[in-house]
Amino acid sequence: MKLLYRLGFYLVGFSIGLIFLSVILKGKKTSCNYGPNDRVISNLSKKSWKQQNKLSSAFDSIAFQAFLSKASVDFGKSNTQKDSCKVYYINGYWADKPISITVENCEKTVEVLLLNYRSQ
Repeated sequence: MKLLYRLGFYLVGFSIGLIFLSVILKGKKTSCNYGPNDRVISNLSKKSWKQQNKLSSAFDSIAFQAFLSKASVDFGKSNTQKDSCKVYYINGYWADKPISITVENCEKTVEVLLLNYRSQ
């Protein structure tokens, strides 16, 4: 069999496989979070969260999800070596002001420990 025929059969099979995968995965909530920052943000956004001392009444669950969508984790300041609840330091923007929050990521909940407004 000639190389050109083999390449043609390969491309036809590959395209059928891609179409098959797109039909199966269409409508499912799949994501490709390969980076450590994306995995932590995805994990935090799936859990219920609570505030320690009513830090800000305007910082509700919807606002927290919007904050997480554009936030980044500072792993240098985070404590990820703990066994039970890891502590993450997250930088982001809230109402166009830079803020940083410290959260404790437990098995089922996320607790906001500290909310700091940073200077630009």
